[in-house]
Amino acid sequence: MNQILSQSRALLSESDPAIAKLLADEARRLADGLELIASENVASPAVLAALSSVLSNKYAEGYPGKRYYGGCEYVDEVELVAIARAKQLYGAEHVNVQPHSGAQANQAVFLSCLKPGDTILGMNLSHGGHLTHGSPVNMSGLIYKAEFYGVSESDGLLDYDEVRRVAQATRPRLIIAGASAYPRVIDFAAFRKIADEVGALLLVDMAHIAGLVAAGVHPSPVPFADFVTTTTHKTLRGPRGGIILCRADHAKAVDKAVFPGTQGGPLMHVIGAKAVAFGEALAPEFRAYAETVVANAKVLAGELVEQGLKLVSGGTDNHLMLIDLRSSPLSGKDAEERLGRIGLTVNKNTVPGETRKPMVTSGIRIGTPAITTRGLKPSEMKVLAQAISFALYPTEEKMEQARAIVSDLCKKYPLYDGVFASAGYSVPQQ
Repeated sequence: MNQILSQSRALLSESDPAIAKLLADEARRLADGLELIASENVASPAVLAALSSVLSNKYAEGYPGKRYYGGCEYVDEVELVAIARAKQLYGAEHVNVQPHSGAQANQAVFLSCLKPGDTILGMNLSHGGHLTHGSPVNMSGLIYKAEFYGVSESDGLLDYDEVRRVAQATRPRLIIAGASAYPRVIDFAAFRKIADEVGALLLVDMAHIAGLVAAGVHPSPVPFADFVTTTTHKTLRGPRGGIILCRADHAKAVDKAVFPGTQGGPLMHVIGAKAVAFGEALAPEFRAYAETVVANAKVLAGELVEQGLKLVSGGTDNHLMLIDLRSSPLSGKDAEERLGRIGLTVNKNTVPGETRKPMVTSGIRIGTPAITTRGLKPSEMKVLAQAISFALYPTEEKMEQARAIVSDLCKKYPLYDGVFASAGYSVPQQ
């Protein structure tokens, strides 16, 4: 099998040099810069190996033991391993590992318990929520009646009294907790209490914090929520995909909503890679990783404040932070571009009280999962904060200093520590 994989990689260069070159270019981009996008990470060579495996060949509509195709005896076992590991990881009563993404996991939950026109209550997108929590441009806002809660603009923190007030006024069928850009711990017990008060179901989208929850360094929503959705590629450090955790009494409806409700054949190579990632997350080393992710974020946030930058809520409790640029001449788009020029990949992001357009924004989101995977520790966060600060100054001299800092960090912590080639890619030298 190893020989077959090696041959297939060589064949790619021969049969499709254009794509082979682009893969090499992307590998070089990753190696020569630092990923600070909070929703990105670096999958292990084992995860990448599963993704490029023969599991990609198999059609397996249905569920283990109940497929619509023959020849599923081995992929059945792969899926059962993934389910068992996810249950162990999160203490969940039921797990569906087939969703292709976090968005489709959310869509399946909606289908399992809502009817068109039902009211849902989610976090305001500009305050750190997610498109799939009721945005008017997303199916969640087109099919369902979406209401929103937010954070206090004075401190950037969730206002649970506001959540309760809106819930009591709108009487949603489903309340959604979870965010794509909220740097503090969410009180899941408070959401459960509010949901019970208004007779709502509770969905927690823990896509961003799934790895921290798995490692026990962040409170788990599983004991409080009817449904928990997540991606597998952020702090969990697996392949791009989604899963659904739920209470046993919702299991049948959730499974039916995934297949045949919203998806066809599952991506068995991705499910195999999910199983590998869950196995990695069950190892003791993963807790140390997650602890360092949080430690790096807290130190980096503190150092950015020391550099004179303003952060939403003043800091972070998890893996991400938001730089508020409303008082800066730079927009979020400007800052993203300037940081990209020095080798730091970030994303522009809205902030509470946003006045600019979504493609411009007044903030940037920064996260530590990928740089922690790469090996950076809290001791490097001061110099990294300095590079970020230098890049946001409007002088080329500062930009050159920032680029040198990033280049030194990349050399000190090479991508995959020299084993990138074992996953099937090469990182060409400049």
